[in-house]
Amino acid sequence: MTRRKSIHIGEFKHANPIPNACHIGNLLMSGVILGRDPATGKMPEKIEDQCANMFGHMKAIVEAGGGATSDIIKMTVWLQDRTQRAPVNTEWLKMFPDEHSRPARHALQMDMENGALVQCDFTAVIG
Repeated sequence: MTRRKSIHIGEFKHANPIPNACHIGNLLMSGVILGRDPATGKMPEKIEDQCANMFGHMKAIVEAGGGATSDIIKMTVWLQDRTQRAPVNTEWLKMFPDEHSRPARHALQMDMENGALVQCDFTAVIG
């Protein structure tokens, strides 16, 4: 039995041969999560739609790893334009409404390809 377990969700796959996340013990770490539409695989034009998809993928990934969004301890967000945090905050507040129980978060600016305006990764402690 292997100690490391790859986590895959069907509606969001990487182009390269890597899983959506990896789980060892009670630690789950995701790869990069983009805001592609899970039904079409295409990148929406609006950052609001990309953020909604990204947070949906994040939820599906942590649940596929046996956890819940309440197990997420840290999230890093990369934005094409850091001034566009409002759509991230909208989805953040939906997922983490309790101000006394939110993960740490860091936002950075980065040039992105293929129409991506936002992407993230996260760490969760499960169990």
